[in-house]
Amino acid sequence: MTRYDRRQQGLAICLAMLAGFVDALAFIYLGGFFVSFMSGNSTRLGVALVDGSADAFLAAGLIPLFVLGAASGSVIGHFAKTRRRFTVLGFVTLCLFIAAGLSGVGLMHYAVVAMVIAMGAENTVFEREGEVSIGLTYMTGSLVKLGQKLAQAILGGPRLSWLPYFLLWSGLVSGVALGAASYTRFGLGSLWLAAFAGLLLTLVVTLLDRDQRNI
Repeated sequence: MTRYDRRQQGLAICLAMLAGFVDALAFIYLGGFFVSFMSGNSTRLGVALVDGSADAFLAAGLIPLFVLGAASGSVIGHFAKTRRRFTVLGFVTLCLFIAAGLSGVGLMHYAVVAMVIAMGAENTVFEREGEVSIGLTYMTGSLVKLGQKLAQAILGGPRLSWLPYFLLWSGLVSGVALGAASYTRFGLGSLWLAAFAGLLLTLVVTLLDRDQRNI
């Protein structure tokens, strides 16, 4: 996170907010399962396997779909080359529009499939040399970094190096709160808001990448 300038950090925070928004919609609709937080689904899978609960089938279905989304994002980004972020985020946005359309005609389960793939792909927006440099839909690593940077500040290091990680986490939590509030009014119809937010962020990426090439 700290390797990026403030505009790129701002983009990451907005994308984390988008992920939180979408995850909140899914969490409420699915009764406690996630489309972006696979550690949570993995825990539920393990517990369900022991309990003999049918929830195991749902968790076991969501995880490979997320992996498929991440793989799709990486492949799309590879072939897009210098326009990889624009193309990957465009794919994420397309999936969100598809999810919104499917929910609009009552195909809720298929909408969830598109949501999971979108969230898996979103994590590849910030990818360097085949490795994710900023996790956008899960915060455990960022919170560890936050703790490490706080320790460095206490020991005399940079005083505010922890702040970007705190803001990234705050972005996700804010998105979750907005998603939960939106669901109470619009249900999965809130996906249209997420899709248009993705479209806006895709345009922002275009401007950021153009400015970066002109430096």
